[in-house]
Amino acid sequence: MSFTLPNSTVPPTPDVVIQHTRAWVTRAVVGLNLCPFAKAPLVKGQVRFVASGARDLPALLLHLADELRFLAQADPAETETTLLIHPHVLSDFTDFNQALEAVDSLVDALGLEGELQVASFHPQYQFAGTDAHDMANATNRSPYPTLHLLREDSIDRAVEAFPEPEAIVDANLRALDALGAEGWAALVEQCRIDAIQGSEHPAQPKANPSPHPL
Repeated sequence: MSFTLPNSTVPPTPDVVIQHTRAWVTRAVVGLNLCPFAKAPLVKGQVRFVASGARDLPALLLHLADELRFLAQADPAETETTLLIHPHVLSDFTDFNQALEAVDSLVDALGLEGELQVASFHPQYQFAGTDAHDMANATNRSPYPTLHLLREDSIDRAVEAFPEPEAIVDANLRALDALGAEGWAALVEQCRIDAIQGSEHPAQPKANPSPHPL
């Protein structure tokens, strides 16, 4: 049910990390319509994919601070949202979940509360009160631990367009139940294949240079 790469003892290259995450957004988030707001910025090239080389939480928070400042200053027409992917730190979901408090504190410390917020995705994501194999967890399961930087204005517009968010949750559960564990596993495998093929013939990213390279 979770995302994994074969030969996981070999660190993935930044390009594979980005291609794998891009495939997940395309096939799962947009393809299954898990987030009705995700397609437009993806199609318009407004999603910034960044692979972090951070190896511990302090380094990740430094990189996150850079990306929060970048997004706050960027033109939304150019960069609507950012996915900060960090394959080398917080691979354990419990550690990842506990670190989110520090993430929220950083947003506040930068004076960006009310302007930006950070959502979270993880290969072993598990909602409270669910079984680890519950299909509902797939909505937040990504190939690598990932922090999603969002504009509050965009969230407000999304809420206006979809005033009943529980309807989205219900639709996601129906879609995932219909897909089933085998279908999800096939999707996960296809994302892995896309990552390998995409890294061999990479698309040129618009603007995702990292000041903290792998």
